Amino acid sequence: MNIPARYCTVYLGDIGVPPDTAPMDFSVWFEVYLDGCWHMADARHNKPRIGRILMARGRDAIDAAISTAFGANTLV
Repeated sequence: MNIPARYCTVYLGDIGVPPDTAPMDFSVWFEVYLDGCWHMADARHNKPRIGRILMARGRDAIDAAISTAFGANTLV
């Protein structure tokens, strides 16, 4: 359809939503360019939420990674 779009890495807290047994902090949404401005769309949480914090924008998840590590890494 040739509609400009971009990937957004975000922090999405649990403010104002019912408690969840598996809470999530990090999420993604996408933005599309229509009628001269960018519009946010969230396919996972497609309803108004409090506390959306944009962390990065890019072409895909690699452009807007939460973290990038180089070399050997040990997670503890």
